[in-house]
Amino acid sequence: MSLIIFPAIDLKGGQVVRLAEGDMARATVYADDPAQQARVFAGHGADHLHVVDLDGAFAGEAVNAKAVEGIIKAFPGKVQLGGGIRNRAAIDHWLDLGVSRVVIGTAALENPDLVRTAARDYPERIVVAVDAKEGMVATRGWADVSDIPVVDLARRFEDAGVAALLFTDVGRDGLLKGCNIPATVHLARQVAIPVIASGGVADLGDILELVRTSAEGIEGVIIGRALYDGRLTLEDALAIAG
Repeated sequence: MSLIIFPAIDLKGGQVVRLAEGDMARATVYADDPAQQARVFAGHGADHLHVVDLDGAFAGEAVNAKAVEGIIKAFPGKVQLGGGIRNRAAIDHWLDLGVSRVVIGTAALENPDLVRTAARDYPERIVVAVDAKEGMVATRGWADVSDIPVVDLARRFEDAGVAALLFTDVGRDGLLKGCNIPATVHLARQVAIPVIASGGVADLGDILELVRTSAEGIEGVIIGRALYDGRLTLEDALAIAG
Protein backbone atom coordinates (compact mmCIF):
# COMPACT_ATOMS: atom_id res chain seq x y z
CA MET A 1 0.00 0.00 0.00
CA SER A 2 1.08 3.54 -0.65
CA LEU A 3 1.67 6.06 2.10
CA ILE A 4 0.73 9.74 1.93
CA ILE A 5 3.70 12.01 2.67
CA PHE A 6 2.70 15.24 4.41
CA PRO A 7 5.54 17.79 4.57
CA ALA A 8 4.86 19.98 7.61
CA ILE A 9 4.67 23.75 7.77
CA ASP A 10 4.33 24.88 11.38
CA LEU A 11 3.58 28.57 11.85
CA LYS A 12 4.66 30.81 14.71
CA GLY A 13 4.65 34.57 14.36
CA GLY A 14 4.16 34.24 10.62
CA GLN A 15 7.35 32.20 10.23
CA VAL A 16 7.98 28.55 9.44
CA VAL A 17 9.33 26.89 12.59
CA ARG A 18 9.82 23.53 14.24
CA LEU A 19 9.34 23.00 17.96
CA ALA A 20 11.00 20.48 20.25
CA GLU A 21 8.41 18.41 22.14
CA GLY A 22 5.76 21.03 21.39
CA ASP A 23 7.57 23.65 23.51
CA MET A 24 6.99 27.15 22.07
CA ALA A 25 10.14 28.34 23.82
CA ARG A 26 12.18 25.80 21.86
CA ALA A 27 11.38 26.95 18.34
CA THR A 28 13.82 26.89 15.43
CA VAL A 29 12.97 29.25 12.55
CA TYR A 30 13.47 27.72 9.11
CA ALA A 31 11.83 30.23 6.77
CA ASP A 32 10.21 33.68 6.79
CA ASP A 33 7.89 33.07 3.82
CA PRO A 34 5.44 30.20 4.41
CA ALA A 35 3.89 30.49 0.93
CA GLN A 36 7.30 30.13 -0.67
CA GLN A 37 7.99 27.08 1.49
CA ALA A 38 4.75 25.57 0.18
CA ARG A 39 5.92 26.23 -3.39
CA VAL A 40 9.24 24.56 -2.63
CA PHE A 41 7.51 21.43 -1.36
CA ALA A 42 5.24 21.40 -4.42
CA GLY A 43 8.29 21.76 -6.66
CA HIS A 44 9.79 18.66 -5.04
CA GLY A 45 6.67 16.63 -5.79
CA ALA A 46 4.43 17.04 -2.75
CA ASP A 47 0.70 16.91 -3.38
CA HIS A 48 -0.24 17.10 0.31
CA LEU A 49 0.75 19.57 3.05
CA HIS A 50 0.20 19.53 6.79
CA VAL A 51 -0.06 23.07 8.18
CA VAL A 52 -0.31 23.97 11.86
CA ASP A 53 -1.05 27.38 13.35
CA LEU A 54 0.98 26.89 16.51
CA ASP A 55 0.01 30.24 17.99
CA GLY A 56 -3.60 29.37 17.22
CA ALA A 57 -3.31 26.08 19.10
CA PHE A 58 -2.56 28.02 22.27
CA ALA A 59 -4.93 30.92 21.59
CA GLY A 60 -7.86 28.72 20.56
CA GLU A 61 -8.43 30.73 17.38
CA ALA A 62 -6.58 31.51 14.17
CA VAL A 63 -3.51 33.68 14.71
CA ASN A 64 -1.52 33.02 11.53
CA ALA A 65 -4.52 33.26 9.20
CA LYS A 66 -2.74 35.46 6.65
CA ALA A 67 0.12 32.98 6.35
CA VAL A 68 -2.31 30.08 5.99
CA GLU A 69 -4.23 31.90 3.28
CA GLY A 70 -0.95 32.49 1.43
CA ILE A 71 -0.12 28.79 1.61
CA ILE A 72 -3.54 27.79 0.28
CA LYS A 73 -3.09 30.09 -2.71
CA ALA A 74 0.50 28.97 -3.35
CA PHE A 75 0.09 25.20 -3.05
CA PRO A 76 -1.63 23.35 -5.91
CA GLY A 77 -2.28 20.18 -3.88
CA LYS A 78 -4.27 19.38 -0.76
CA VAL A 79 -3.74 21.35 2.45
CA GLN A 80 -4.55 19.81 5.84
CA LEU A 81 -4.81 22.47 8.56
CA GLY A 82 -4.78 22.29 12.35
CA GLY A 83 -4.21 24.60 15.30
CA GLY A 84 -6.95 26.39 17.23
CA ILE A 85 -9.90 25.11 15.19
CA ARG A 86 -12.43 24.74 17.99
CA ASN A 87 -15.82 25.86 16.67
CA ARG A 88 -18.08 25.34 13.67
CA ALA A 89 -17.44 28.82 12.28
CA ALA A 90 -13.72 28.10 12.05
CA ILE A 91 -14.33 24.72 10.42
CA ASP A 92 -16.69 26.24 7.85
CA HIS A 93 -14.34 29.14 7.17
CA TRP A 94 -11.27 27.07 6.37
CA LEU A 95 -13.05 24.40 4.36
CA ASP A 96 -14.83 27.09 2.34
CA LEU A 97 -11.50 28.82 1.76
CA GLY A 98 -9.99 25.75 0.14
CA VAL A 99 -8.45 23.68 2.91
CA SER A 100 -8.88 20.00 2.06
CA ARG A 101 -9.16 18.73 5.65
CA VAL A 102 -9.19 20.37 9.06
CA VAL A 103 -7.58 18.80 12.10
CA ILE A 104 -9.43 19.05 15.41
CA GLY A 105 -7.60 18.24 18.62
CA THR A 106 -8.62 20.01 21.81
CA ALA A 107 -12.24 20.33 20.73
CA ALA A 108 -12.42 16.60 19.98
CA LEU A 109 -11.91 15.95 23.67
CA GLU A 110 -13.91 18.87 25.03
CA ASN A 111 -16.72 19.04 22.45
CA PRO A 112 -17.06 15.69 20.64
CA ASP A 113 -20.46 16.66 19.21
CA LEU A 114 -18.71 19.37 17.20
CA VAL A 115 -16.60 16.71 15.51
CA ARG A 116 -19.57 14.42 14.90
CA THR A 117 -21.74 17.06 13.28
CA ALA A 118 -18.87 18.45 11.21
CA ALA A 119 -17.89 14.96 10.03
CA ARG A 120 -21.52 14.33 9.07
CA ASP A 121 -21.72 17.56 7.08
CA TYR A 122 -18.20 17.32 5.63
CA PRO A 123 -17.55 13.62 4.96
CA GLU A 124 -13.86 12.67 4.86
CA ARG A 125 -12.74 16.23 5.59
CA ILE A 126 -12.45 16.13 9.39
CA VAL A 127 -9.32 14.70 11.04
CA VAL A 128 -9.11 14.10 14.78
CA ALA A 129 -5.74 14.80 16.37
CA VAL A 130 -4.87 12.22 19.01
CA ASP A 131 -1.80 13.69 20.70
CA ALA A 132 -0.17 11.54 23.33
CA LYS A 133 2.06 12.11 26.32
CA GLU A 134 2.87 8.71 27.80
CA GLY A 135 -0.32 7.28 26.32
CA MET A 136 -2.65 10.01 27.58
CA VAL A 137 -4.33 12.66 25.43
CA ALA A 138 -2.60 16.07 25.43
CA THR A 139 -4.56 19.21 24.52
CA ARG A 140 -4.28 23.00 24.16
CA GLY A 141 -1.07 23.01 22.20
CA TRP A 142 0.07 19.98 24.22
CA ALA A 143 0.26 22.15 27.32
CA ASP A 144 -2.36 20.11 29.19
CA VAL A 145 -2.46 16.35 29.66
CA SER A 146 -5.80 14.67 30.30
CA ASP A 147 -6.57 11.40 32.07
CA ILE A 148 -8.07 9.96 28.88
CA PRO A 149 -6.11 7.16 27.18
CA VAL A 150 -5.44 7.77 23.49
CA VAL A 151 -7.32 4.66 22.35
CA ASP A 152 -10.40 5.66 24.35
CA LEU A 153 -10.58 9.05 22.61
CA ALA A 154 -10.08 7.47 19.20
CA ARG A 155 -12.87 4.96 19.76
CA ARG A 156 -15.34 7.74 20.51
CA PHE A 157 -15.26 8.67 16.83
CA GLU A 158 -15.31 5.16 15.40
CA ASP A 159 -18.71 5.67 13.77
CA ALA A 160 -18.53 9.42 13.18
CA GLY A 161 -17.21 9.39 9.63
CA VAL A 162 -13.95 11.21 10.33
CA ALA A 163 -11.32 10.97 7.59
CA ALA A 164 -8.38 9.97 9.79
CA LEU A 165 -6.75 10.07 13.19
CA LEU A 166 -3.56 12.08 13.47
CA PHE A 167 -1.40 10.41 16.12
CA THR A 168 1.55 12.30 17.55
CA ASP A 169 3.89 11.12 20.27
CA VAL A 170 4.60 14.53 21.78
CA GLY A 171 7.73 13.30 23.53
CA ARG A 172 9.37 12.64 20.17
CA ASP A 173 8.13 15.59 18.15
CA GLY A 174 10.91 17.69 16.65
CA LEU A 175 13.66 15.63 18.27
CA LEU A 176 14.55 13.30 15.37
CA LYS A 177 14.36 10.33 17.74
CA GLY A 178 12.40 8.25 15.27
CA CYS A 179 8.65 7.90 14.91
CA ASN A 180 6.89 5.84 17.58
CA ILE A 181 5.77 3.23 15.08
CA PRO A 182 4.74 0.54 17.61
CA ALA A 183 2.33 2.95 19.33
CA THR A 184 1.03 4.17 15.96
CA VAL A 185 0.37 0.63 14.75
CA HIS A 186 -1.21 -0.30 18.09
CA LEU A 187 -3.69 2.57 17.73
CA ALA A 188 -4.43 1.66 14.10
CA ARG A 189 -5.24 -1.90 15.14
CA GLN A 190 -7.72 -0.71 17.76
CA VAL A 191 -9.91 1.35 15.43
CA ALA A 192 -11.27 1.18 11.89
CA ILE A 193 -10.23 4.79 11.19
CA PRO A 194 -7.05 5.36 9.13
CA VAL A 195 -4.13 6.70 11.17
CA ILE A 196 -1.56 9.33 10.19
CA ALA A 197 1.80 8.99 11.94
CA SER A 198 3.49 12.09 13.31
CA GLY A 199 6.29 13.08 15.64
CA GLY A 200 9.99 12.35 15.51
CA VAL A 201 10.53 11.06 11.96
CA ALA A 202 14.32 10.89 11.72
CA ASP A 203 15.24 9.35 8.38
CA LEU A 204 14.09 7.14 5.53
CA GLY A 205 14.12 4.12 7.83
CA ASP A 206 10.99 5.47 9.52
CA ILE A 207 9.28 5.86 6.14
CA LEU A 208 10.24 2.34 5.10
CA GLU A 209 8.87 0.85 8.31
CA LEU A 210 5.62 2.79 8.00
CA VAL A 211 5.20 1.58 4.41
CA ARG A 212 5.64 -1.99 5.66
CA THR A 213 2.93 -1.45 8.28
CA SER A 214 0.56 0.60 6.12
CA ALA A 215 -1.72 -2.40 5.65
CA GLU A 216 -2.47 -2.17 9.39
CA GLY A 217 -4.33 1.07 8.69
CA ILE A 218 -1.56 3.67 8.43
CA GLU A 219 -2.66 6.27 5.87
CA GLY A 220 0.28 8.65 5.90
CA VAL A 221 3.12 10.31 7.77
CA ILE A 222 3.96 13.90 8.61
CA ILE A 223 7.59 14.89 8.14
CA GLY A 224 8.97 18.10 9.59
CA ARG A 225 12.40 18.67 11.00
CA ALA A 226 14.02 15.77 9.14
CA LEU A 227 13.17 17.55 5.90
CA TYR A 228 14.30 20.97 7.04
CA ASP A 229 17.56 19.63 8.47
CA GLY A 230 18.31 17.58 5.36
CA ARG A 231 18.12 14.21 7.10
CA LEU A 232 16.07 12.99 4.16
CA THR A 233 14.79 14.46 0.90
CA LEU A 234 11.16 14.79 -0.04
CA GLU A 235 11.85 13.08 -3.38
CA ASP A 236 13.29 10.00 -1.63
CA ALA A 237 10.41 9.86 0.86
CA LEU A 238 7.85 10.08 -1.93
CA ALA A 239 9.64 7.40 -3.95
CA ILE A 240 9.65 4.99 -0.99
CA ALA A 241 6.06 5.78 -0.10
CA GLY A 242 4.84 4.84 -3.55
